[in-house]
Amino acid sequence: MDLVIRNASLPDGRQGVDIAIAQGRIVDVAPALQAKGAREIDAEGDLVTPPFVDAHFHLDATLSYGLPRVNQSGTLLEGIALWGELKPELTQEALVERALQYCDWAVARGLLAIRSHVDVCDERLLAVEALLDVKRRVAPYLDLQLVAFPQDGVLRCPGALDNLKRAIAMGVDVVGGIPHFERTMADGAESVRVLCEFAAGKGLRVDMHCDESDDPLSRHIETLAFHTQRLGLQGRVAGSHLTSMHSMDNYYASKLLPLIREAGVAAIANPLINIILQGRHDSYPKRRGMTRVPELLAHGIDVAFGHDCVMDPWYSLGSGDMLEVAHMGLHVAQMTGQDAMRACFAAVTETPAKILGLDGYGLQPGCHADLVLLDARDPVEAIRLRAARRLVLRRGQVVAESPRAAARLALPGRPQQVDFRLSGHAGLARENA
Repeated sequence: MDLVIRNASLPDGRQGVDIAIAQGRIVDVAPALQAKGAREIDAEGDLVTPPFVDAHFHLDATLSYGLPRVNQSGTLLEGIALWGELKPELTQEALVERALQYCDWAVARGLLAIRSHVDVCDERLLAVEALLDVKRRVAPYLDLQLVAFPQDGVLRCPGALDNLKRAIAMGVDVVGGIPHFERTMADGAESVRVLCEFAAGKGLRVDMHCDESDDPLSRHIETLAFHTQRLGLQGRVAGSHLTSMHSMDNYYASKLLPLIREAGVAAIANPLINIILQGRHDSYPKRRGMTRVPELLAHGIDVAFGHDCVMDPWYSLGSGDMLEVAHMGLHVAQMTGQDAMRACFAAVTETPAKILGLDGYGLQPGCHADLVLLDARDPVEAIRLRAARRLVLRRGQVVAESPRAAARLALPGRPQQVDFRLSGHAGLARENA
């Protein structure tokens, strides 16, 4: 074997597991493997997981915070207006430089797959060209999937549909949309039909910003589910945000949730951004705004979490840490049961990998040896600590590493170092799971 990782814990609860790797792929996963590795790594009982996956991001806008000015209100609409001001000043070189820097951050965080929306409402398609260049450059160490995203509305913005089709012809992977930003509800529904039919004709996946609104009557996810079924797109369509669902009455939701499940449409929530952008018109009671994650999961609908933004016109914070995203999602959705917390970990790993259709993702023999060794014993502890990435492997090669998180103490009669783990707690949690 090229590499054997010894004594690992896995997300499914198995402990004391060895992982044998050869030629960039996992060969065997079992306790006490007899195989010897040219290199051997002792996980020391820590968690080994497939890499983090971000199902929803905007790489064309990332790290542009303060250009050409700061979003003073912190609102969604000012962010969209600010992006409109910034677009004429963009250069391909600057876009590539910022995107590559963010990809460096991502790899260091064990984030090895990103689905990024790219704005196609600029006639120059400058951002499309830039991110296609970035996609080629990062391919050896990061899977970048691009979505043709008509930020200003595919019907509302003159030329946007033609631009979207040009972007797909240039090599963009997924058809995007934003029906709730069209001029009327009817136009929004029509945009869903047009875009889904185009995607079906090209054999492409669909991922639409859908109902990113506090308006309970914003119901384009219903239309998206309908056309998904009509066109045979099951398993290839995702609705991103779906925040209006938080404001819908329970009777309508009881009709909507089975429809989404029957259509095989996935849901992508963006906890960090949803919690700060939604409910802005409320005083009190104040809505959280994030979609109904526990209810979607209970209906058997695939739910992923996305980072959405990092230091851009909409969000001044962030660092590419998908455990921070899972941490916020857990709190906003009140998912503090043991199974629920593990579902939040799955929402930034295996579930988005399924939505993106990633080939060879996982911990089974034959999968790519893309792995992250975390400074934690299990998924719950990883989320709680936003655990350091001890090692990040791509195709069996170490591409990033970080020291364990620990602090030195100078207290009489107390330990000299703390690592923020509660002795015996992780094992007890596994026994009770």
